[in-house]
Amino acid sequence: MKKVIAIIKPFKLDEVKEALGAIGVAGMTITEVKGFGRQKGHTELYRGSEYVVDFLPKIRIEILTESENVDAIVETITKAANTGKIGDGKIIILPVEDVLRIRTGERGKEAI
Repeated sequence: MKKVIAIIKPFKLDEVKEALGAIGVAGMTITEVKGFGRQKGHTELYRGSEYVVDFLPKIRIEILTESENVDAIVETITKAANTGKIGDGKIIILPVEDVLRIRTGERGKEAI
């Protein structure tokens, strides 16, 4: 089992969600987060004053999946979230030892 974590631009969420649904991803967790990478934020003008926005809004998507599905999920997120501009995001893949569904007590792939 694997955990796929994707950090994407907020306006790409619907497109990514629909694309993942089309390949059979049944569940995911979405979190609104803030951060920065190479773009190091940007400056904005508010009421005539310029200020630096260090942490930009992003969306964190977490998906638990079987190892054989990881490549399709990564490819789908990459295509749907890509704008070709700096700050498109990152995809992180982590191993998962075990999963337990609290309601039923199921473990492993049955619990995904």
